[in-house]
Amino acid sequence: MNKNDHTAFQVSNMDAALKFYTESLGLRLLSRSISQESHEAIAFLELDGGSLELIEFLDEAYIKPVLKPPYCPHFALGTEDMAQVLAMISANGITVIKGPNEHPGEVRWIYISDPDNNVIEYIQWLSKK
Repeated sequence: MNKNDHTAFQVSNMDAALKFYTESLGLRLLSRSISQESHEAIAFLELDGGSLELIEFLDEAYIKPVLKPPYCPHFALGTEDMAQVLAMISANGITVIKGPNEHPGEVRWIYISDPDNNVIEYIQWLSKK
């Protein structure tokens, strides 16, 4: 059986990334470490059904990816309340890439980005999948 364990994003600054993910998105930090062997800072954040891993290469400059349709790769977070997500996005000054979008009666979604241009989708299923 395939089970989601984690998804990973590269970040340019671990402190700034953790501030965004914990304070703006409300994720909980599970662990944070530095690997001297691979010269990486690593953090894991709690998600329902897995975790989000953030990786900062300590010896290389980070080059932000270009944001362009279809916004892949991206990481999708499910929500039951898109209005609450939109309020959180507005309150935290989060960059909206596209949306909110809707297929009436089926699904609503919005694409946002973290400070490193990693794409996050919030999705609300209006019908049972």
